[in-house]
Amino acid sequence: MNKHTFAICAYKESPYLEECIQSVLAQRGESNVIVCTSTPNESIRSLCARYDLPLHINPAASSIHGDWNFAMAQSDSEYVTLCHQDDVYEPGYAAAMKKAMENGGFELFFTDYAELRGTEKTTQGKLLRIKRILQWPLRFRHLQTRPFAKRWVLRFGNGICCPSVTYHKAVLPAPLFQAGLKSNLDWQTWERLSHDKGRFCYCPQPLMCHRIHEGSETSRVIGESLRTGEDEQMFRLFWPKSIAKILTKCYSTSEKSNDLSAK
Repeated sequence: MNKHTFAICAYKESPYLEECIQSVLAQRGESNVIVCTSTPNESIRSLCARYDLPLHINPAASSIHGDWNFAMAQSDSEYVTLCHQDDVYEPGYAAAMKKAMENGGFELFFTDYAELRGTEKTTQGKLLRIKRILQWPLRFRHLQTRPFAKRWVLRFGNGICCPSVTYHKAVLPAPLFQAGLKSNLDWQTWERLSHDKGRFCYCPQPLMCHRIHEGSETSRVIGESLRTGEDEQMFRLFWPKSIAKILTKCYSTSEKSNDLSAK
């Protein structure tokens, strides 16, 4: 059995899905690649046929936590990367992850990332610089198992880019993702895991590209004004109510980064 799987979560019809597929197939080193969806359609089926990829169809109603849990369950391997269909991975992502796997293992592995706005790739946006500050303690291996360091990357905002994460499925609870939140489902999961002694292994190289576009799930949630309430709910897990409200107001400016005109 291969130790690692790229599980691509496909939703409806995305013009970027093929580029995501190509990026994981181009990785150095062998990994399984599967596609999972709760919204099967001819576009997804034809791409799976073109690239000879297994397609797993979730019979349950579409939901973020349900789709992610389903993809984890379909991945017959010890380590799983949940790929968002609009994002792309640099060729060295799998090699860096497997090096971390061999050097003592991890609970979560994640990397720095670039933003992809149309055809322009950048690593210098304001939000990216802030996240690197939050991630700084986890550059040090001896701090990667310390709850304080792991919670530092989360207490001023979500410092972990969700599609950059590989999960050590064999040591994590199942199902991993809980129902309820939409925008901050991943942040909620990192917070829950941050209390234990598992390693949050951080690679400071930007080894994947997160696409910013108007049709993304993040943009949709922001457009529905759901994010601010969820942000405050998360900050209250780290701070008293009064401080959480202040941080929520400051953090809301990060939503501007999902505007294609933002820098």
